[in-house]
Order: sequence, then structure tokens, then C-alpha cells
Amino acid sequence: VQLQASGGGLVQAGGSLRLSCTASGRTFSSYRMGWFRQAPGKEREFVAAINWSGESTYYADSVKGRFTISRDNAKNTVYLQMNSLKPEDTAVYYCARRKPGSYYVTVSSYDYWGQGTQVTVSS
Repeated sequence: VQLQASGGGLVQAGGSLRLSCTASGRTFSSYRMGWFRQAPGKEREFVAAINWSGESTYYADSVKGRFTISRDNAKNTVYLQMNSLKPEDTAVYYCARRKPGSYYVTVSSYDYWGQGTQVTVSS
């Protein structure tokens, strides 16, 4: 499984970005997916997760109401729409595939990771 994240960039506070994560393989529709982020000097933290169908989504409290995770199984892609961005959202954002039966919040629940895409929010 290979994951390719894209869409990061520099944006002013209050702006928006949409991240994309495209996966290889023919069984993407069965993957549970998540987004994490890591700021300099900090541990990687959970941002959002989505189940295989897209019907169930989960968010960190810090992004709830501002970020939306979605997926297009026909395109093997999961998205993270980020609105009302704040300087504290600045980080490298990673997409990952979650192992079956594991808890969506923890880093160790994910077995394949994309390379990360930088998001920088200026004040």
C-alpha cells in the first residue's frame, strides 16, 4: 500500500486548504483512513478518521467544526477540507491506513503512512 498526500501550502489565518491522499491498490474501499499532524517539537497527533464507506467520521476536539474528512472510493482518495485555519494548525499532515479492529486515535493503530504535506498558517 502506498499513500501519497498533497495539497499543503501557506495560507493566512482564516483561510482554507484541502488535502488529498491517494492510495495504491484495488481494495481502497475497504480501508479505514485517518489524518494526523505533527508540529515541530511535538508528537504526532490525531486529526480525523473515516470508516470504509465514509458514513462514520471522527475528529479531534481541536478541529471539530472546522475540518471535514471525506473519501471518494472510485478515485482511491481521502480528503481533509480545512476551513477557518489557525496558526496552531501549522504542521506536517500525514494520511494513514488504520488496521482493522484498532482504535482510530492512536498512532500505533495505523500501518501505512503517506510522506506528509506541510501546512503553514500565518497570523
